[in-house]
Amino acid sequence: MDSYVSKPVSNRRAFLRTVLPGGALLCLGGRCLLAAPQTEEKAQETGQKHKFLKDSGMSFAEVFKTAYADQMPIWRRLEQEIGSKKFFVMMKGIVDELVKKEMLEYAKKLGKNDLAAYTQELRRPSGLMQNALTYQIIEDTPQAFELKIAECLWAKSIREANAGDLGYVLMCYGDFAAARAFNPKMRMIRTKTLMQGDEFCNHRYVIEG
Repeated sequence: MDSYVSKPVSNRRAFLRTVLPGGALLCLGGRCLLAAPQTEEKAQETGQKHKFLKDSGMSFAEVFKTAYADQMPIWRRLEQEIGSKKFFVMMKGIVDELVKKEMLEYAKKLGKNDLAAYTQELRRPSGLMQNALTYQIIEDTPQAFELKIAECLWAKSIREANAGDLGYVLMCYGDFAAARAFNPKMRMIRTKTLMQGDEFCNHRYVIEG
């Protein structure tokens, strides 16, 4: 079993596709603020560094507060305008639609859709994943992969904004559809999430049949 903790940022896109694909819904702030390291890598290849890529002096906690927690009042206001029941049904539908599309494209790009491909970034964590999550791999076989997440900066930031219910729909709910879209034989099982106030998240992916 391996434990992972924070280290410098790099590959964010693959992580979001494997762990929190529903996070695409928070692109109002998240993608803009957290995409910069990828652009910086490209700039370094040519020896250039755009002024947008200069160190702002913000910690990961500060970035996540700005990118995610500070956006919660917008979502809460939409909930109030639309009505809680209708809003959450609508957002779950949107999350599922976006996640399925992204996972189908990702599997096509990889040229494979087995469990090892889906969880590859979890075995070799880098960048954002190391700074935003602390987790332990419990099981890793061709038929099953399980991890226990002890710390999640998404959950911490959003729960501190008293928006765990919104955070679950926007950041966590899409994980189930993502697994199915990537491989119709794959199923994700999860009974606990930090976003909902549990002591950890228990992500388990299995191949059926």
